[in-house]
Amino acid sequence: MHVRPLSIVHTENSAGWGGQEIRILTEARGMLERGHRVTLLTPPETPIYDAAARYGVPAVPLGIRRKQPSDFFVLRAWLSRHRQSIDVLNTHSSTDSWLGALSCASMANPPPIVRTRHVSTHINNSAATRWLYCRAAAHIVTAGEAVRHSIAETNAVPLERITSVPTGIDLHQFVPGDAVAARSRVGLPQKPTLGIVATLRDWKGHDYLFEALALERTAWAGWNIVVVGDGPHRPKLDRRVAQLGLGDNLRFVGQQHDVVPWFQSLDLFTLPSYGEEGVPQAIMQAMACAIAVVSTPVGAIREAVDDAVTGILVEPRSASALSAGLARLRDDPDLRARYALAGRARAIGFFGIDRMLDGMESVFRYVLDRA
Repeated sequence: MHVRPLSIVHTENSAGWGGQEIRILTEARGMLERGHRVTLLTPPETPIYDAAARYGVPAVPLGIRRKQPSDFFVLRAWLSRHRQSIDVLNTHSSTDSWLGALSCASMANPPPIVRTRHVSTHINNSAATRWLYCRAAAHIVTAGEAVRHSIAETNAVPLERITSVPTGIDLHQFVPGDAVAARSRVGLPQKPTLGIVATLRDWKGHDYLFEALALERTAWAGWNIVVVGDGPHRPKLDRRVAQLGLGDNLRFVGQQHDVVPWFQSLDLFTLPSYGEEGVPQAIMQAMACAIAVVSTPVGAIREAVDDAVTGILVEPRSASALSAGLARLRDDPDLRARYALAGRARAIGFFGIDRMLDGMESVFRYVLDRA
């Protein structure tokens, strides 16, 4: 039986760049490759607007920056003009979700809304928020089961109205590589390498990583320490590195469009987050590249990292716990290799992009059928 293609509209007003924005574009590109129509609505000054062209995703510059009447009218007018060619509206951040919900609530024949919740940040339980999640949205998607159950418990949303669809990554792109060749390609010295790939935000835990490294300064002297990413926390982190005297073997390499060679150059990966995580893409990407991981049991990270099987989970916001976890894998190459192989196997089994696309397509068709 022929299944007709869908017409999907995404909204995103985020002024940042990280896993959420990458997921939106990766998912959109995958849907386009499956023959669906996809359009992204976003302010023209956002990083995702510029990146959409690189991903081949059609993007419309739209002034949906704030929760204010002018932005509401801009979105409502666009949705009204294109209503006949929209099957489903997928919203992502708080502002665009509210603008989308109010726009659709004021339309005679609105498209159903799917609200994707990418992070584990606490959601207030006000009457307005309950309306947004329980009434305005036809369905909610989360990036992990832990986030799904948190929303159900905190905001009294029935579990059947929430589906966990973990982010998928391209397992043909993120593959194990030769570390010596990769380090040569990215210009790193030929010595063991510890890396973190994350937007430079406070809750990603860079501060605790640097403090953990300082606790065993001599032991890490023979390693490269690589910080991939950029963000608002950079000036503070620069000062912290200087205060701790870590500048000799630690380097910030900034935002990288192609992170694969950076992952392949690593012997060990860490992401000591202490908040706002779903299942971080960087962890999945590291595991797909067969790199052992040290992280924290925050958000839905446990759904990726199986403690003592594919990596080590340590107490968040604890430099000493992080130092001990990193030291265990730093000093035991055989254990690192075992975790790395198990991580690659888990990535192949659970992190493929087709699982994400199948899940999202099922949700979209479900809400469309119900509408």
